[in-house]
Amino acid sequence: MENNETTSDAALRETLEEAGARLELHQLFSLLNVPHAHQVHMFYRATLLDLDFSAGVESLDVRLFSEEEIPWDDIAFPTVAHTLKFFFSDLEKVRHGGNFELHTHDIIKPAIR
Repeated sequence: MENNETTSDAALRETLEEAGARLELHQLFSLLNVPHAHQVHMFYRATLLDLDFSAGVESLDVRLFSEEEIPWDDIAFPTVAHTLKFFFSDLEKVRHGGNFELHTHDIIKPAIR
């Protein structure tokens, strides 16, 4: 986040910078603590407003995937993988009349051997 920026403003800005994507932001979806990196990662659900997106200077590639196509081993951040798993689990519940939930999780760095 930048100074004087809300979390939702930061989410919109970061998405535009990283993926060139314009969004309609919805509710906070996941909050993941990454204590070993002194970070907290927040993810919102959102609607993609158009298909005019591309990788920004800090991204290698930006594409849309179905759940079956996601290259799980290539996801750079565990917080992204966890959030995607939360999303697809909730999506199945929503299809049966449930709701999306707010998810929290702690990413614990494995001990170095």
